[in-house]
Amino acid sequence: MPEIILENVTKRFGKSIAVNNVNLEISDRSFISLLGPSGCGKTTILRMVAGLETPTSGNIYIDGKLVFSSEKGINVSPAKRGVGFLFQNYALWPHMTVYKNIAFGLENLKWSKRDIRARVDELLKMLKIEEYESRYPSELSGGQQQRVAIARTLATGSKILFLDEPLSNLDAKLRNDMRVELKRLHEETDSTFVYVTHDQLEAMTLSTKICLLNKGVLQQYASPLDIYNKPANTFVADFVGNPSTNLVDATVLDVDDDKIALEFCGNTLAFVPKDSEGRLQTGQKVILGVRPELISVSENGIMDGEIYSILPSGMETVLKIEAGDLLLTAVIFGSVDYKVHQKIKFSFITSRIVLFDKADGKKIAIGSIQNM
Repeated sequence: MPEIILENVTKRFGKSIAVNNVNLEISDRSFISLLGPSGCGKTTILRMVAGLETPTSGNIYIDGKLVFSSEKGINVSPAKRGVGFLFQNYALWPHMTVYKNIAFGLENLKWSKRDIRARVDELLKMLKIEEYESRYPSELSGGQQQRVAIARTLATGSKILFLDEPLSNLDAKLRNDMRVELKRLHEETDSTFVYVTHDQLEAMTLSTKICLLNKGVLQQYASPLDIYNKPANTFVADFVGNPSTNLVDATVLDVDDDKIALEFCGNTLAFVPKDSEGRLQTGQKVILGVRPELISVSENGIMDGEIYSILPSGMETVLKIEAGDLLLTAVIFGSVDYKVHQKIKFSFITSRIVLFDKADGKKIAIGSIQNM
């Protein structure tokens, strides 16, 4: 049975709906990221599951136990839900040493001194902070404080760990180092991690699955690669990926059994679907989602363009290409050199082009772009 289940969970603050009828299953031992822009409801979901916020309606199960039900009047206290919560500011006791901070919860549970010593030593070693056990939080760096906070949260044996943007206060290099540590910790602790972030890179690199939210509504719940390659709608396509995906307006000119004639960028080209989820009709307005790395610049390209700007970074070069009224972003890997206003030819490569319905933004098909 999944470790955590949300059924039709809604949270209102007055007339505002922070979380709108969310259904979610979080499997045991998974690493789930709640991702989305500020105010999308991700922290509210985390707090409702932890018991720190009361849902307006719906049911929440943890490890097969109903911990909240609006209909049945059940609302189990946070202390009895078996979860650990790592806050953004770490919330360490400033007057306690590292050892005391980690041992605090165990002392409240009346553990013996010998068992407390053994458990704290285990966590100090796991988090690689043995040398800091006698220091106070003010004597530690941000990364060291975070490790102490994680150790304290894990100390009581919680198999579910909630993390609310725990890396946001760290500099870029330390954030990258801590991503590595969090992924290692997830494997070593055999726990379920539920992680709130607005940073898509954190979500993509850490998660087994991503729950992407917008305005309190669940947009897509899938693995990072499925989120990236098979976005459910234009919001998902645009939010995930850096540089952002190209969203190109097009019109359906003709629908055949194996290809769709499209007009865009002043060209008539064929979209060949390999994975369809809906029917198209002549005259329908659609949007093509093209990842920057799927644009290939070569003499054999099927479309004409002009270099608008070039941003080389060594490993890759980001190009802005003018094509008619469009400004497309392309990522070219390796050391390449172009000049501004240079005339080029380009194509959309591979069969990973996503076709969306312009009316509702939902994915219709995935396929390739070819000459008619």
